[in-house]
Amino acid sequence: MLGLVLLGILVLTIGGCACVVWAERGGPRWVRGVATVTLATGELVRITHRHRRRSLNRNSGDSGGDSG
Repeated sequence: MLGLVLLGILVLTIGGCACVVWAERGGPRWVRGVATVTLATGELVRITHRHRRRSLNRNSGDSGGDSG
């Protein structure tokens, strides 16, 4: 079941990337919409990852241990 979910995410990701490339070359309106959603989702993931990483660094610094 988990493999099926991961496969679905992979297919959506590849399809979204293909739409971004197609939209750059002047694709139809629906392709530009999918490309916009794909780019916005990527930006959201990047912001979330950056926030989470910053939070982890702050928490590990509060432990008092020397981490490197």
